[in-house]
Amino acid sequence: MAETQKEKIMRVLQVDSRQADEILAYDKAVERGEKTPYDLTAEQEKEVRKYRQAERKPTLYKWDTKKRERKPNATKEGIVAEIATFLKENSDFDTKDVEITNKNREITFQISDDTFTVTLVQKRKPK
Repeated sequence: MAETQKEKIMRVLQVDSRQADEILAYDKAVERGEKTPYDLTAEQEKEVRKYRQAERKPTLYKWDTKKRERKPNATKEGIVAEIATFLKENSDFDTKDVEITNKNREITFQISDDTFTVTLVQKRKPK
């Protein structure tokens, strides 16, 4: 058997039949948009409107424009320099324009008409 709205209000809110009727009547008035005793007065509405439409200033963020400086990695720099030296002096290929484009990471060079890039990646230690 289905429970009516009034019975549900009585059970959940633990009120008597008269109070449940008042609650239902108030709910209907609110749904219709009628004035209720708990609405704000005209003066209170003005105050609410004043605070709701308060002056809003934009938030100013101060981003640090400096680029983060990496710690120098002597091992990687040394490996990149050695590979570049090897490519210039000891390579069996006719390498031209050997250039370290990033001292910690990258070398570019040419063999005949083709351009190559060597990138050195250091793996993290497993956790």
